[in-house]
Amino acid sequence: MNQIESIRKKLFSLQDKKYAGFQEKLIPGVDQLEVIGVRTPALRKLAKELYKEGNVDEFLKDLPHRYFEENQLHAFIISEIKDYDVCAEAVEKFLAYVDNWATCDQMSPKVFGKNKDKLLDKIKVWIKSDATYTVRFAVGMLMRHYLDEDFDPIYLEMVAELRSDEYYINMMIAWYFATAMAKQYKATIPYIEGERLATWTHNKTIQKCVESYRINDELKVYLKTLKKK
Repeated sequence: MNQIESIRKKLFSLQDKKYAGFQEKLIPGVDQLEVIGVRTPALRKLAKELYKEGNVDEFLKDLPHRYFEENQLHAFIISEIKDYDVCAEAVEKFLAYVDNWATCDQMSPKVFGKNKDKLLDKIKVWIKSDATYTVRFAVGMLMRHYLDEDFDPIYLEMVAELRSDEYYINMMIAWYFATAMAKQYKATIPYIEGERLATWTHNKTIQKCVESYRINDELKVYLKTLKKK
């Protein structure tokens, strides 16, 4: 049995058929892939085990994958890679095959947080991509790593300049600005007051802010007055 068959056998040993049906409804866009039905904690655990064993090269090269869970497993294995350059290369190769929000958002390499200068160069390239989930991943990385001590207002501008008809890009832009509102209010509020975002994204950002526990009630009341009609 080769490596790919062995990993697939492990995935099916973790199968929950009822959960498979739930996943198919929750994650639009995976219709090109078959869904086995494996819960995320089990996938994360398997990824850690496989990475620790060091026997994943064949699996990582086997793209595109057949099953949704293989993509998820791939994302979780990449997230375990300790060497930044190796990890960044693996991410770049895999992004071309990412076709849903779950795989995109759950791929979060730990080593990226320790190499923010290098990562920023990659983000500047990814954010200009024509691929929906490459752009979403870029904005997600800006949100995850550059809204605290490494914040620079120029990152807000990078995201605000994006224009897309893709729902999953616009949702991430809204998520980014809602998070930025909670963490970097003074720098972020002018983008809402100045209506710098596309109408749908502007209103979705305000909705996310209103739903956030990190934003106080007084600000929520004010933000509601800024909704575009």
